[in-house]
Amino acid sequence: MSRARAALGRSAVGCYRLFVRARAKTFSTLTAGAFASFGRRSMLELPIRLVGEERIAVGDDVYVGAGSWLQTLEGPGYAGELVVGDGTAIAGSCVLSAAVSVRVGRRVLFARNVYVSDHIHAYEDRTRAVLDQGFDRLEPVVIGDGAWLGQNVVVCPGVTIGCGAVVGANAVVTEDVPAYSLAVGAPARIVRRFGVEEVAPLPPAAAQT
Repeated sequence: MSRARAALGRSAVGCYRLFVRARAKTFSTLTAGAFASFGRRSMLELPIRLVGEERIAVGDDVYVGAGSWLQTLEGPGYAGELVVGDGTAIAGSCVLSAAVSVRVGRRVLFARNVYVSDHIHAYEDRTRAVLDQGFDRLEPVVIGDGAWLGQNVVVCPGVTIGCGAVVGANAVVTEDVPAYSLAVGAPARIVRRFGVEEVAPLPPAAAQT
């Protein structure tokens, strides 16, 4: 590849990055007033889906990557709130859905495709489609400061993930994860605690029943 072609390529990529950043910053500035609160230097990258933004509070220096979905739901007997703490980074294609309360602490790291919800769809009425049955298990979710959620993690209603905890890729978190611990699997299990004696490792895959 010639030097001229390489320089042109780098220039084009640089221009694209500037365009994406400028577009996200402009959108974030113009829409900030629609939120319950929206911190300084926070950025929402397009495309993004927003529902119930008047009940969403975004801290300072928050980044939400493209393809994400932030929503709060309202209905008879419930009105969700979503709080995202200072310095949190959400890689993209993530869903944060609150019918009661979803609270994300400061400097939390989300990999791509993380799904966090404080409710599930009701499904036991065989006479109606699941879509028409409303919500069940409305229980708050809390994710502590400094936690890291790997790619494709699902966080279920009622879960608290402690400060500094790590949840491995593809985990389904159905129970609380203590602070400074590592959880993996579906359903997620604690396999390590940082700074204290490690818990028993998972059995080999062939031995699992």
